[in-house]
Amino acid sequence: MKKLFNEFKEFISRGNVIDLAIGVIIGGAFSTIVKSMVDNLLMPPLGLLFGNVDFADLFVVLKRGSEAIPDGATLEMAKEVGAVTFNYGQFITDLLSFLLLALGVFLIVKAINALQREKEEPEAEPTEKDCPFCKKAIPVEATRCPFCTSKLE
Repeated sequence: MKKLFNEFKEFISRGNVIDLAIGVIIGGAFSTIVKSMVDNLLMPPLGLLFGNVDFADLFVVLKRGSEAIPDGATLEMAKEVGAVTFNYGQFITDLLSFLLLALGVFLIVKAINALQREKEEPEAEPTEKDCPFCKKAIPVEATRCPFCTSKLE
C-alpha cells in the first residue's frame, strides 16, 4: 500500500499532471465565459434577426403530452405537460458555443506555439569575423585578410 501511495505521489507531483489540472480548471472557466457570451450577447441579436425568436424555444413536438400545446408555447411549457420534443434551437445554441470555444482554444494554442517557436530558433552561425590585424569584417572561412593581406590562423 505504501508503494502505491509513493507512486501516486510521484505521478501527481509531475509537472505535466499539474499543468493538465490547471488547464482543465481554466478551460472550465473559459467555457463559462463563452457560454455566457453566446447566450447573452450573440443569441439575442440573432433571435431579432430571425423575427424575435428565442432559440431555446425552437422545438418540434414528437409526441403530445397530457394537454395540447398552444401555438407559441415555450419549451418549458411543453415539458410541463409531458410532451416529447426535438430541441433543435438549443442544439444551435450549443453548436455556436462549441465553435466559439474551439476558436478560442485554437487562437490560444496558436499564440503559445508562436512563442515557443521564437524561443526555439537557434542563433545563426556567424558568417563573418574580424581580422585580428586590421579589425575589418571578413568571411569566417578566410585564411588571408583581403584588406591587409595578413595570413590568418
